Amino acid sequence: MLSRRSFLGGLAATAAALPFAHAAEPFVRAGKSRLRLSLAAYSFRDDGPRSKDGLRGGMDMFKFIDYCAEHGCEGAELTSYYFPANVTDDYLAQVHRHAHLRGVTVSGTAVGNNFCLAAGEARDKEIADVNEWVRKAAILGAPHIRVFAGTAPKGMAKEEAKTNCIAALEECGEAAGKAGIFLGIENHGGIVAEANDLVDILKAVKSPWIGINLDTGNFHTDDPYADLAKIAPWAVNVQFKGYIQARGEKQKGPGDTARTFKILRDANYQGFVALEYELPEDPAVRVPKMLDEMKPFMG
Repeated sequence: MLSRRSFLGGLAATAAALPFAHAAEPFVRAGKSRLRLSLAAYSFRDDGPRSKDGLRGGMDMFKFIDYCAEHGCEGAELTSYYFPANVTDDYLAQVHRHAHLRGVTVSGTAVGNNFCLAAGEARDKEIADVNEWVRKAAILGAPHIRVFAGTAPKGMAKEEAKTNCIAALEECGEAAGKAGIFLGIENHGGIVAEANDLVDILKAVKSPWIGINLDTGNFHTDDPYADLAKIAPWAVNVQFKGYIQARGEKQKGPGDTARTFKILRDANYQGFVALEYELPEDPAVRVPKMLDEMKPFMG
């Protein structure tokens, strides 16, 4: 008998071979573009070894939500890396309660994963970890989870890695859909360093709950703005970086904020734009300034 996983793998392989057959079209949104300001907890990450016990300066998720409220953010993106180790459902419920009482929406969360791995125990764990965060996101009231496509293991062809990724996304998309949560694949290097590969994967995955987590600073291509425009119609969440670094450039340069937001509006994107701060200046100093720079483009 054909197992469910074998069936999903065969379905994904067929979809990868025929990426435009029954292609998943860009999201159709009624009305005009609406942008809502959020802030990613990743912006206050500790620069030392990664800790699951909080953020910079002892800030925990409750204090981070307070920070978002005090700085005029509608949303707070609660990066999974910075929850306490072995976080309990009760803790998640308390975070949800605190956010609601502060008038802040938990706009999403973000996980780390690699869906390029071949079928087996290691990939099963990646899928299980994402599905567990689908369950946790539901408790938080988060409508979106940022996921990665991943990086192909040494010796694996990119097309095989894409097929593996499609199969994993199909499986996680089923759990996410039941919970009413979107999974947004980030343009985060690896097999989706180029926009066309990311779009190929989106068109092959047969789930209305899979979209793109559009990171404005992650394309290091010849024309990052053109590539952002190419993926924007599939965006279900946006992370704003405030910088750009095209192919061949040795360091990050200031991004064109107006041009970036025009790309989102031209795609009729409606949803959260979360500042994910990664520049060298102390976030306590720079983050409030960047939020103020973003606010005129919201609404």
